[in-house]
Amino acid sequence: MKEIFRRATTGVLYVILLLSAVFLSSDAFDFLFMVFGLACLYEFKKLMRIRGYYIFIAYLALWWAFIYLVRDKTAINVLMFLTISVNLSLLFYLFSKRTKPFSAAQKFVTGLLYIGGGCIFLTMIPYKDDEFAKYLIMGIFILIWVNDSFAYLVGKSIGRTKPFPSISPKKTLEGYLGGLIFALVAAYFLARYEPILNPTQWTVLAIIIVITGNLGDLLESKFKRMAGVKDSGAIMPGHGGMLDRLDSLIFAAPFAYLALNVFSYVS
Repeated sequence: MKEIFRRATTGVLYVILLLSAVFLSSDAFDFLFMVFGLACLYEFKKLMRIRGYYIFIAYLALWWAFIYLVRDKTAINVLMFLTISVNLSLLFYLFSKRTKPFSAAQKFVTGLLYIGGGCIFLTMIPYKDDEFAKYLIMGIFILIWVNDSFAYLVGKSIGRTKPFPSISPKKTLEGYLGGLIFALVAAYFLARYEPILNPTQWTVLAIIIVITGNLGDLLESKFKRMAGVKDSGAIMPGHGGMLDRLDSLIFAAPFAYLALNVFSYVS
């Protein structure tokens, strides 16, 4: 009971902080996810045993450039392509039996684009035609939270089939399907109350976020298993580290950003 209370308290405080930043101002939202990115990168640095602090400097320079300076669509698309390419390469690592550690260069590029790129595109998502679409980013948060919550509840109740026991032994196929179904229900209601996307677009976005978010969660589980740790950190009592909390969002962000750009192009 004490652990459940601690976990619930931390979760509520996290949601309050997130909502406060979203509804306070776009600058507050940007700053919050810049800080979240630093925390995730610090935990990833420990997991991967990356030496030095140059990766933080590179992340801050990249974040500052693409959030405040770069407006060229081609440059943004190049960064998106590189980030998605790194994420796709990490999926090969996820489903391989590879135990050989990454080289120093691979660790740097992976950290900068998988973590840094994910946080940058997560920060870019709410900006549509230079307006801060706070309900759009809240909708994405809701889809992730609904998927995570109902995947846990359904998996705990009726979960039997474990598709990835060597990576994440507690996750079940029934839980994954339950999370997807309830995320689609959430997408239906979001379409009714947030018309920035139509019902089909919200549905497609929900499917993309659920699939890539689950893969991001599995990927972080493999990183932790390879490092021999249970959590990426201890900054969030009951939840572990910041990367434990944001792994799904960070991995899904560039794919969601790509989908939103495709929606704008075909609309």
